[in-house]
Amino acid sequence: MFLRMVYDDKLAEAAYIIGCQRTGEAIVIDPQRDVDRYEALAAANGLRIVAVAETHIHADFVSGARELAEKGATVYLSDEGDADWKYQWLDRKAAGGKYAHRLLKDGDSFTIGNIEFKAMHTPGHTPEHLCFMVTDRGGGADKPMGVATGDFVFVGDLGRPDLLESAAGFKGKADASAHRLFGTVRKFMEWPDYLQIWPAHGAGSACGKALGAVPSTTVGYERMFNPAVRAAESEQKFVDFILDAQPEPPLYFARMKRENKMGPKVLGGVPKPPPLTPEDLKNVDGRKAAVIDTRPWAAFKAGHVPGALHLPLNNSFSTDAGSLIAESEPIILIVDPARVGEAVRDLIRVGLDNIAGWFDAGQMEAYRVAGGRLVPTEEKTVADAQKMLDAARPFVLDVRRAAEFKEGHIAGATNIAHTRLLSRLDEVPKDRPLLVNCRSGARSARACALLQKHGYECTNLAGGMLAWEQAGAASSRAS
Repeated sequence: MFLRMVYDDKLAEAAYIIGCQRTGEAIVIDPQRDVDRYEALAAANGLRIVAVAETHIHADFVSGARELAEKGATVYLSDEGDADWKYQWLDRKAAGGKYAHRLLKDGDSFTIGNIEFKAMHTPGHTPEHLCFMVTDRGGGADKPMGVATGDFVFVGDLGRPDLLESAAGFKGKADASAHRLFGTVRKFMEWPDYLQIWPAHGAGSACGKALGAVPSTTVGYERMFNPAVRAAESEQKFVDFILDAQPEPPLYFARMKRENKMGPKVLGGVPKPPPLTPEDLKNVDGRKAAVIDTRPWAAFKAGHVPGALHLPLNNSFSTDAGSLIAESEPIILIVDPARVGEAVRDLIRVGLDNIAGWFDAGQMEAYRVAGGRLVPTEEKTVADAQKMLDAARPFVLDVRRAAEFKEGHIAGATNIAHTRLLSRLDEVPKDRPLLVNCRSGARSARACALLQKHGYECTNLAGGMLAWEQAGAASSRAS
């Protein structure tokens, strides 16, 4: 049996290629949209992808299941959950007709070559969630060696049950989902200790609150040391634990749920946007397009295209872009030419396909010389920010997570996580100057760029709360 994890560091997402080396057939579980990576890896190991499976309708990335189905792969998807959690795209093949597919209930099995996959219904994170027990029949095994757990069991955590309410908008579902997850955990306790666990996410994912940075684990280890599993000694203790301090879900999660349920647009390959000249960039209206400036903060704050967003191409790029850009906006990238492909892949993985072009980040001086306008973003040290607080009485906006804000914040501050800010701009006044802060100044820098794009006068707190506290400035704590 062949097994490889294909990991996306920016979304902390893991897909798995599992293949039968005797027959040369392989399946991909929980693929992202740019499926050429999986095809290349399979081919390099003498395999061809004949099937694709999903553990559930994902919220944090656009699934690649439909892309592979268009290429002839058979699709294996959940048929659990109610009508709100049924896939709607299986009869919408691009050329007409239905995709080859099979819908699975708890206990159903299928084979890829000599490898058996058994579906286990594991609701709680979502109602339709499945895990796949994997048995290498070709190797003579009659018991599973591992399980692809999707967003059910992670290393050191469980998939959060509140997203139906907090991200997808199903009011009153968080508590009920947590109780359902408790029942699933009780069933998990009956799984054999030796089973390997292959989770869909690692540290940094917003699909849980304390995911470990180890790629895999075992049932026995998680039973002993996973805090969420250990909290399941009583139902109410578990519900209280699993719902407490979950981070605010990024704004784009609701859109991903919708797209993956209804059927993502088929791309047929990774887009190749054209390069832009300084004259082209001069004609871009940053109020109507999403101009993504990936340059360092020092360069951005000194001068950027009016309306540009500050989104460095780091591990938060995909999540930030998905949260700060409306799906209808055309996108212009200001980026190192060597990283255009990387940025494009990151964007399409969160459903941002409308990439109109890219401009060489090293040519901003040529843009300025050609008459392109550059605007700065104001930033103040703690000492200057304190003077601003005394003199201008600004609206203080703290864009950290609620749990961070609760631990201490500038007196009178309003808390809106930066990944939710686009949907809550009406809560931020335009008739007052803004002082924006986060922990270190990075998230608040991105928030300031978004606010400037929408016509706000804002100042970033240099160094954030770390600098504030190091300077001995007073903080308030939420009760």
